[in-house]
Amino acid sequence: MKVIKDSVHDHIQVDGVARALLDTPALQRLRRIRQLGTVSLVYPSANHTRFEHSIGVYHLACEALEQLDVEGKRAERVQAAAMLHDVGHGPFSHNLESLTYRRTGRYHDDVHDLLADGEVGAVLREHDLEPETVADLVAGEGRFGQLVSGELDVDRMDYLVRDAHHTGVPYGTIDPGRILRELAFVDGELVLEEGNVQAAESLLVARALMNPTVYSHSVARISKAMLRRAAERLLDAPETDIDAAALQRMDDADLLVALRSCDATGEFSRRLDERDLFKRAVWAEIDAVPGGIIEADHETIREFEREIAQRASVDDEHVILDVPSRPSMKETSSRVMVSGEIRRLEQQSPLVEALRAAQYSQWRLGVYSPAELRDRVGRVAVEVLGLDIDGALVSEVRNGDGLETTLDQFVD
Repeated sequence: MKVIKDSVHDHIQVDGVARALLDTPALQRLRRIRQLGTVSLVYPSANHTRFEHSIGVYHLACEALEQLDVEGKRAERVQAAAMLHDVGHGPFSHNLESLTYRRTGRYHDDVHDLLADGEVGAVLREHDLEPETVADLVAGEGRFGQLVSGELDVDRMDYLVRDAHHTGVPYGTIDPGRILRELAFVDGELVLEEGNVQAAESLLVARALMNPTVYSHSVARISKAMLRRAAERLLDAPETDIDAAALQRMDDADLLVALRSCDATGEFSRRLDERDLFKRAVWAEIDAVPGGIIEADHETIREFEREIAQRASVDDEHVILDVPSRPSMKETSSRVMVSGEIRRLEQQSPLVEALRAAQYSQWRLGVYSPAELRDRVGRVAVEVLGLDIDGALVSEVRNGDGLETTLDQFVD
């Protein structure tokens, strides 16, 4: 057994298959991948890693299993899956996942190949665990997969508290202990027992508050978009032999070195290193954006970027169009027991509609460019994208005096 001092959960005991997995290269690699990617450019203390998060998820999984009276091999499978749930992450965590998925067809929770062979596979087999079954749990499949990846999963319970702790914001506060004590399986579904609607709401509220404050902070979005563009140029550069599969197995330092060493990505690398980031040329509300743009695929987005750059007479690399997916709240489908029946949280909680409205109002399309080009890029982007800004505050940028202004002033 090993005892680890954790910044969130205090002392964590790690034993059995989890202890054996702890020192495998796949787990140790997570020490070199920051949990929040480029968010440290907003919150300097947000340098915690996927490694410590994985240990925290394992710890909460052990507590949940004890509460649910799950023991033996079944418990060991879940403990292994909790410890291994992030081994599929590429550098800077989620920041590059959309890029690597387009080229490999694999998200970070598809770890079947990673667990099948090597030291991880050997450790699992030594403990009479099937790598395929553990990988299925990581993907959220089956009855106990809900504990690892679902609406009431231990992954979410750890990262909300951990991310709030390391960023210093007060918005990710939940009570994991209470939630874990009230978990139960009813007809194969993981639910919160009677009288715990508020506990489920706490997860919803915490995620809703952390999203605009941390995960989708404008600077985090800009730096993430710049990192994606740099990584895409790296993969397409003729002087490199890096493909998307190789990129997925890098850590943060590997990627930064590769970006600094490639002529095609040198300027993006410098900007990220020096925090000389692009600025918002457009910051548009969802009602101002045509639906076709919100639903556009990657190549269509790139075509818009090229057209904006051409019409604004700037280099292609100086325009980035950032279009988030439509607002969604996975947590609203959490199951709670009310009057003896299983109900989805969205059926029971009056908070859901209010939080959905807040999420809708916080959605923004962004167009980013170097500071000296943003006025020109902003004017052209409004025309090219057909943004409807008449009479509405749909975009905010900083003018030269540091005052807030709207894009109406950029349009003839």
